[in-house]
Amino acid sequence: MKESLPNDSSSDNQPDEQEKITFEELGFNYDLLDALDAMGFIHATPVQAAAIPPILDGSDVMAIAQTGTGKTAAFLLPVLNLLMESPSTKKTSCVIVSPTRELAMQIDRQTDALGYFTGISSLAVYGGGEGSSFDQQKKALTKGADVIAATPGRLLSHLRMGYVDFSGVDYFILDEADRMLDMGFHKDILEISKSIPKGRQTLMFSATMPPNIRKLSKDLLNEPEFINIAISKPADNILQAAYSVYDAQKPKLVAHLLKGRKVNKTIIFSSTKKAVSGIVRALKSSGLKAKGISSELDQKEREAVLRDFTNGKVPIIVATDILSRGIDIKDINLVINYDVPPDPEDYIHRIGRTARANATGIGITFISEKDQLRFHRIEKLLGNPIHKSPLPESLGKGPQYNPHPPKRQKNNKRNGKKRYKK
Repeated sequence: MKESLPNDSSSDNQPDEQEKITFEELGFNYDLLDALDAMGFIHATPVQAAAIPPILDGSDVMAIAQTGTGKTAAFLLPVLNLLMESPSTKKTSCVIVSPTRELAMQIDRQTDALGYFTGISSLAVYGGGEGSSFDQQKKALTKGADVIAATPGRLLSHLRMGYVDFSGVDYFILDEADRMLDMGFHKDILEISKSIPKGRQTLMFSATMPPNIRKLSKDLLNEPEFINIAISKPADNILQAAYSVYDAQKPKLVAHLLKGRKVNKTIIFSSTKKAVSGIVRALKSSGLKAKGISSELDQKEREAVLRDFTNGKVPIIVATDILSRGIDIKDINLVINYDVPPDPEDYIHRIGRTARANATGIGITFISEKDQLRFHRIEKLLGNPIHKSPLPESLGKGPQYNPHPPKRQKNNKRNGKKRYKK
């Protein structure tokens, strides 16, 4: 039986068995407890145990919690409970803003699952679909779904047309706030917040706490409860390794690692959408079944690729960082960083797609010459060097891993003349 929702956070942040809090102890409505019981969840994760009580008490919350800590349920469960205790106004009561369509859809699905016995309605609002989807969203927004999970751009498109009534919104939630700011949604978030009554309860969840998040929290939150359950290191059950390679060796290396082996759900991350199609072609030419996913695909295409991957029809998916956060797909046992992610935190998010729900997994990174210093920053964050595996003999030698090249000697000559101190 499952112990928490979801049970995929690092063991470093899991309390001892005797310290675990059950959902029943948190005082939820019986209809919510019935849904949790039907899903097999008993204990709250640390971020749930820390965030749920102040949310139920009506406080604003600023929580630092990465994907995999159970943060979605940390805000959904108390808000659903509060909605059940309030008289229905037939208006939207909760607005959740998230950076990507996939995350908005996932929040909507989890709202449906947790609220199965409650009668609370939800709607995912995101772009990239056909015109009919926009009309369906407009209809639902006009009628007033209880919970709206939306991406900033599409939600603003509806708001600016004047038919959305958010006057009854009591809960405003920002999920993965740091990523939304990285994607340039700061002004959009502020504009959306102005359409929601000032007396609402505001909850912010972020994986990191950079200065722009601190400023946004001061702008939007009122005397918030601060919670920090961030995971600074990958789960212990992820085996990490790396290869020092030249760029030209990468296609053959990835084929070597996958060909002739039983490939069960593997994600290959590329930092650029341009490289995704090239990697897919290289895999297919080696007889491997793979598909790519990036922002260049329209919504239906992306959903189809994800569905095929989730169902096991396509065992290998090549993706940009669009899949590094907020996507919960089970049984991923291998993640390959085709290139080193630009930020150490992104590395943790990427390899965190594997070894979920206490399973084991493997995270492999290809380090090119230009990425060595970037990879060294990841090792500094982790506090330990990552094992460098030797390349297969058929690929030849790769570059020596040396993230600290010797410093250049200062040149004390200019125009052939020595420089002397006066």
